[in-house]
Order: sequence, then C-alpha cells, then structure tokens
Amino acid sequence: MAKFVAVLEFTDAEELRLETRPRHREYLRGLFDEGKLAMSGPWGDDTGAMLIYEAADMEEAERLLAADPYRAAGVVAEAKIKEWRVVLGAFAGEYGENGLH
Repeated sequence: MAKFVAVLEFTDAEELRLETRPRHREYLRGLFDEGKLAMSGPWGDDTGAMLIYEAADMEEAERLLAADPYRAAGVVAEAKIKEWRVVLGAFAGEYGENGLH
C-alpha cells in the first residue's frame, strides 16, 4: 500500500461544514478502522484539511476522497492528491533511511 496525501480547501459555508462534520468524521473513522486512513485533521484556521490515505493506487485514493460526505455536501472547494514517499519518520518504509531520495 502506498500513502497518498489529500490537501483540501473548504468553501466559506461554515454552517454546512459544521452540519456535515459528524458524517464526515464517521466516514473517516471507518476508513481509519479499515486501515485506509493513516491520519487526518483540519488546518488550525479551519480553511481546509489534510488526509493521508493508505491506498493501492491513485485511483483508489481518489475514490476514497470522492466518497467523503464533505465532497457530496459541497464543503470542499478544491482538493489535490499526491502520492507521498515517506523518507524519515514514523511512516518511513521502503524509502526510509537507506533509500533517501
């Protein structure tokens, strides 16, 4: 499994975001319990969030993001996903210490 980082930018619809948040967090908790989500959380200023998916490929990561209740509700203004090769830290794997790039 590879790691994919999704960087989200929220719309200005705070009331909609707060209304949708319980379903969004329930969805993320399910992904976490399935091993499909490593970490997630909002930016300190609540303008967006970062999610780190564990997925087989980009297509799976995109499906995970697309199924998020925040997407369906229109809370997300923009999202970008990139594969992340962790070199140092708790998530370092095949690209760790001996494979620095």
